[in-house]
Amino acid sequence: MKQRGRMIIDIAMTVMLLCQMAYMLVGEDLHEWVGTAMFVLFIAHHVVNRRWYGNLFKGRYTPFRVMQVIVNVLLLLAMFGLMVSGIIMSRIVFDFLPIEGGTAFARTVHMLASYWGFILMSMHLGMHWGMVMGMVRKLWGENGANQASPSRTVVLRLLAAVILAYGGYAFLKHNIADYLFLRTHFVFFDFEETLLQFFVEYIAMMGLWACVAYYLMKLLQKCAAGRKKQMK
Repeated sequence: MKQRGRMIIDIAMTVMLLCQMAYMLVGEDLHEWVGTAMFVLFIAHHVVNRRWYGNLFKGRYTPFRVMQVIVNVLLLLAMFGLMVSGIIMSRIVFDFLPIEGGTAFARTVHMLASYWGFILMSMHLGMHWGMVMGMVRKLWGENGANQASPSRTVVLRLLAAVILAYGGYAFLKHNIADYLFLRTHFVFFDFEETLLQFFVEYIAMMGLWACVAYYLMKLLQKCAAGRKKQMK
């Protein structure tokens, strides 16, 4: 039940994140309310996973664990930056707060934190993909001990290749690198693009960075296992 609750929180946050990236297409009112709900869920996510903080200074740090900690800490900083800058710029939800000035700087921080947050949350999802698939198998009534069929493995790898290719195309099309490295201070939206097309392309980009994190994780784990064998 606890695992299912965590999965529901993570799925809800992922859906909300996609909605947030389309803020010019969904409207400012919805953007602020969804953003507020997302941060409540983000806090809930950290509360249910609080043991991670307790274990931070315990055990050995493998290359994968180092990667995991770096991604998680950077994601936490990005979300904190989003929350603070969002409150400063708020015209609806937090309009009652007596905040004056700092809007221009907050807008820059918000743009930077939102795009880095999107990449880092996608990578966070990729690093936990094995756990996600394990829970999906349980929901489908499959035994985790069962070997995946060769045909299913081929289909999943082909799907990963398609996601990588389309996600890479969407990443270039939307000029995401410009926002990540502040080569521009304004986000361009194509208002002729349908909301469905926008979401499909952002889901593909999310899949791209989830795949990058997943296969990098597998590579680091394989290298660590190889080194362990050599030491024996």
